[in-house]
Amino acid sequence: MQYGLGIPTCREGLAYPSGFADLAAIAEIAREAERLGFDALWGNDHLATQRVVMDTLPQPPNFYEPLITLAFLAGQTSRIRLVVGTVVAPLRATVLLAKQAATLDRASGGRLVLGIGIGAYREEFEAIANPPPKANRGRWMEETVQALRLLFEERRASFNGRYVHFSEIEVFPKPVQQPLPLYLSGNSADAVRRAGRLADGLIVAGLSPEQAQEQAGLFRAAARAAGRDPTRLAVCAQVWVGIGETARDARDTLERSQHFRRMTALSPDSDREDLVRAFTRGNLLGTADEVAARIAAYAAAGVDHLALIFLARDVDDLLRGARLFGREIIGRNNVDG
Repeated sequence: MQYGLGIPTCREGLAYPSGFADLAAIAEIAREAERLGFDALWGNDHLATQRVVMDTLPQPPNFYEPLITLAFLAGQTSRIRLVVGTVVAPLRATVLLAKQAATLDRASGGRLVLGIGIGAYREEFEAIANPPPKANRGRWMEETVQALRLLFEERRASFNGRYVHFSEIEVFPKPVQQPLPLYLSGNSADAVRRAGRLADGLIVAGLSPEQAQEQAGLFRAAARAAGRDPTRLAVCAQVWVGIGETARDARDTLERSQHFRRMTALSPDSDREDLVRAFTRGNLLGTADEVAARIAAYAAAGVDHLALIFLARDVDDLLRGARLFGREIIGRNNVDG
């Protein structure tokens, strides 16, 4: 199992309170993640504040653009991989995205993984992308992946899709990695099959090990049907993490988090215990031993990489959780393995 640490690029208001971390703090998190033995840093993407966040937070959240942030972190680290998990494809000009990704892969010495998604909030798409009527974000993303492959790998590229089009252009330099790893995100059956046909990896989020196993099977079956080798592809699961020295510490970490406050606001009639159980089904909560047992279930389900978003009130709180995880899980695995 590989472990990625989610950095707070665009997580304020959803996972963390407003003003949670500036770029200096994010760099500290990145350096510590590399020291602790994490395999990757994961940065998510939003260009504008979601309506639900605008309506519930007194102060606007800071959203740091993930490609620029990861370029900054490339100079702060030397080994750890840099994952955009995920960039919202319909909000980006495809040729510019190809140029940025190739440059970042060069700047990092070939450490980039480019995750692409349609975005969780259609309102952001409608407000920013200026889409044509009845635009299909799934098809838009599929065209983006196909066009990026051409731009990354061909000397001259042309593409004429419904949403993405360019003619006879050269885009250099190319990425260090050939091919540059492209992952697709989504929990729906259509998204998982699309990833199997087109991508080097699948990113799912908030799923139990049993649900992840089902999606991993669908992903790999779609890859085989497309004539691709599923053993060369990665299954990544993004999960929230509440870890503590004791079970009570872990639960306190969950219940005092911005994430749990948002869960409560979205389900005001739900019992507190029901919300905790709902969280536990698709995430990691408990002592190091309890979290390790849950990780083993994800590994048995066919998950190759866990992207971990540590619940925290502030950066020190996040680092405490990451250090406990690094010492008791990553460190233990290194000794055992």
